[in-house]
Amino acid sequence: MREQDADGTGPRGGTGPEGGSAPEDAPRRGFSRRSLFGLAGAGVVVGAAAGGAVGRATAPDNSAMAGTVPFRGAHQAGIVTAAQDRMHFVAFDVITDSREKLVSLLKTWTSMAERMSQGLQATQDGATGSGEYSPPDDTGEALGLDPSQLTITIGFGPGLFAGAPVTPAEGEGRFGIAARKPAALEQMPRFMLDALDPARSEGDLCIQACANDPQVAVHAVRNLARVGFGVVAVRWSQLGFGRTSSTSTGQETPRNLFGFKDGTRNIKAEDTDAVDRFIWVDGADDQPWMAGGSYLVARRIRMRIEPWDRTTLHEQERVFGRDKGSGAPLGQDDEFDPLDLQSKGPNGLLIDEDAHVRLASAEQNGGIRILRRGYNFTDGSDGLGHLDAGLFFIAYCRDPQKQFVPLQDALSRNDLLNEYISHVGSAVFAVPPGVSSGDDYWGSGLFA
Repeated sequence: MREQDADGTGPRGGTGPEGGSAPEDAPRRGFSRRSLFGLAGAGVVVGAAAGGAVGRATAPDNSAMAGTVPFRGAHQAGIVTAAQDRMHFVAFDVITDSREKLVSLLKTWTSMAERMSQGLQATQDGATGSGEYSPPDDTGEALGLDPSQLTITIGFGPGLFAGAPVTPAEGEGRFGIAARKPAALEQMPRFMLDALDPARSEGDLCIQACANDPQVAVHAVRNLARVGFGVVAVRWSQLGFGRTSSTSTGQETPRNLFGFKDGTRNIKAEDTDAVDRFIWVDGADDQPWMAGGSYLVARRIRMRIEPWDRTTLHEQERVFGRDKGSGAPLGQDDEFDPLDLQSKGPNGLLIDEDAHVRLASAEQNGGIRILRRGYNFTDGSDGLGHLDAGLFFIAYCRDPQKQFVPLQDALSRNDLLNEYISHVGSAVFAVPPGVSSGDDYWGSGLFA
């Protein structure tokens, strides 16, 4: 994320995000310094292996992973966007009762998020241009880095609509928006076997930053949290790596920390009929301001790594209902073969009646589907010699009460996987539509 060169010159050619001239702090084309160092290192290794032909190695084409994702549009980026490799998720409590301050912050956040998603600093020349004796307006750790397909997505929690008004003129709720709370935006019920930690659950606002470089994602969250001082306070956060779902047909299905392919039957962006039916809110559903938005459900799922690692392969595959190597449903050959929920083998059903893949299937749940966008996490150990690791599960849906709740209720009661996992965090957020051109900002329809 570069500003102009030190000598005052810099990249000024090309086209910017709206098709005009690129802003003066647009990132240069080509490699960042980090990429060049990586290339040099690769050249040394390959050259040594080839008998000293140092420098002949060619760099992989990472231009797509380093590029930009459009910020503005009918829907927020970071939902059906091809899932990036890294995530930083944070939930905030709103600590002010001033509607004016909250709206002002949302406008500031929108402007900063758009800049950072283009590979720019959070503010113009913010890392070094505010003067020697003033705190920088950008923390600077993303200087020189590519945009890495950064997307920044915001959501509003149920608590944002609650609370007593400051004055009667402000209407219901502390921000006068209680009457605009969607019916679908209710806290998740406590499911069977939930072991929820309040310190890792709920929140008034959330930010989901996804990128192919973890430092780019962390930089985005850090700078938004920094300018929110006095208006919002971080409630909890989660770093994630190794996306566990493919949201585009161009992506291979990744694996979770149990070693199984995760999200094989996920909704793909190219399936526009399914996207419209199961993800995007229609203006006639409830609140008109949510048209084009979605709902985000977050669940922090701790995996009991050590017991799982001592479990036989046969039992692991019975639990999931899939072949661990290929990802194929048991009894089939290919990962994307249809589920055969009826066929039997010598020991009964090929796919156990309580196997995860069966209980999570649309066939078993009246056609219900959701968009998965989860990430693995490893947060050290728990002090007892066990890894604090698992899946940070994110689901997008048109109505969480009609989609996620019945699905999770069925899984929580009978899923064989429950012996090896525990849900320890939970939250739900209304994700407003995207921002259009001009002075539009995140949540403008809600506060209009």
